[in-house]
Amino acid sequence: MQIVRTPADLRAAMAAWRKAGLRTALVPTMGALHAGHLALVAEARRRADVVAASIFVNPKQFGPNEDFARYPRDEAGDAAKLREAGCALLFAPEVGDVYPPGFATSVKLAGLPDVLCGAARPGHFDGVATVVTKLLATARADVAVFGEKDWQQLAIVRRLAADLDLGTDIVGAPIVRDGDGLALSSRNAYLSAEERVAAVALPRALGEAAAALQAGDDVAAVLDTARGRLAAAGFGPIDYVALVDGATLVAIGAPTPGARLLAAAFLGRTRLIDNLAV
Repeated sequence: MQIVRTPADLRAAMAAWRKAGLRTALVPTMGALHAGHLALVAEARRRADVVAASIFVNPKQFGPNEDFARYPRDEAGDAAKLREAGCALLFAPEVGDVYPPGFATSVKLAGLPDVLCGAARPGHFDGVATVVTKLLATARADVAVFGEKDWQQLAIVRRLAADLDLGTDIVGAPIVRDGDGLALSSRNAYLSAEERVAAVALPRALGEAAAALQAGDDVAAVLDTARGRLAAAGFGPIDYVALVDGATLVAIGAPTPGARLLAAAFLGRTRLIDNLAV
């Protein structure tokens, strides 16, 4: 597996693959890789001849009181996992390679970033949109694979790729879960043993809510019940439990094709997110 550090080297490697007639895929990550990330690589390999992954802990998507400094980093371990998973290239830049002196551009979408996680984390999705736009424009991959666990991020990336005609097909890969149902996340490492046991209340509350919605129960009552179950399990504050249109993220009053049930809440100091199709 080749490792490159600069956007110019990533661009050159991807261009060489395209010139050779190969279909290319990109898997953007922030590292601290787990089975969920490796499932993205597997999906990318199903859709392309060669796969590049990126590892970049993007400072522009962290707020001033968030966990940028303590976000887990293990490039050597991550590189070994990617090599074993069949990645052909790892793009692992430094912050100065992505945002050199004088960098003054930000990518901001209207609407989608302002709700749900965006309301709780102002500016977060501007940072996501900026770095993803740079990655997609530099790599020019045929396909890029993102996880469905961060559904709002996936919706934003799909929108910006379409709006800016970036030429990359954006694919969402299903959430990978532990045996008890908790969605895999790099931030799960922050949970204490007791919190890890309590965390399963999040997927359970969403599963029960999804079943109730599919049975025709009142949406507001179902969402209130889910919030109550999270609070009883020790979650708080609860940023949201919402039923939305999967593409627009607009709250809806009844399940419709493509609807998504989403939640975000703190368990101790750790913010967890999850979602289900309804």
